[in-house]
Amino acid sequence: MLLTVSGPPGSGKSTTAQLLAEAFDLDHVSGGDIFRELANERGYTPLEFNKLAEENDQIDRDLDRRLREIALEEDDLVLESRLAGWLAGDEADFRFWLDAPVRVRGERIAEREGKDPERAAEETKAREASEAQRYEEYYDIDIRDLTIYDLSVNTARWDPAAVLDMLVTAVDEYEPAGDEGKARIPLEYEFE
Repeated sequence: MLLTVSGPPGSGKSTTAQLLAEAFDLDHVSGGDIFRELANERGYTPLEFNKLAEENDQIDRDLDRRLREIALEEDDLVLESRLAGWLAGDEADFRFWLDAPVRVRGERIAEREGKDPERAAEETKAREASEAQRYEEYYDIDIRDLTIYDLSVNTARWDPAAVLDMLVTAVDEYEPAGDEGKARIPLEYEFE
């Protein structure tokens, strides 16, 4: 089973993806962890690395290509990244989108990274704008298009356990309706 968890920074993707992986006894691969590791290895903050990625498309392309390979090659996985739903394409059994107001996400990021919540919210907005522009340029993907997702949840309204319960119920109750019930990802999205 391949489940994807996508959403903007601070939406609860990592927490939810890890809990979902545990609930279904699946592996968990986080694009954010991979991105932060790459930034740290090169001596950048995630925001600085995002800015660098605006000038060097190979950073995003390498990360996205690797995540796409994982989605196509591995079974029994929760793939978590901003583009996970797009990267997994039709291979995904279920695609989730998580979100929350930017103020809430800024507070979460501030707590995680030990910074001022207002600053974290501003950095998050800048990061999102940067990424959205790059996704449009590189892959012609409008990250605001949620039609590919099977379920979208505002994580500001529920605690992580309640969000997990919703997602587990959705997967458990899912009855395939055939190809007509599944959002198709056009083949023109080349992640290379």
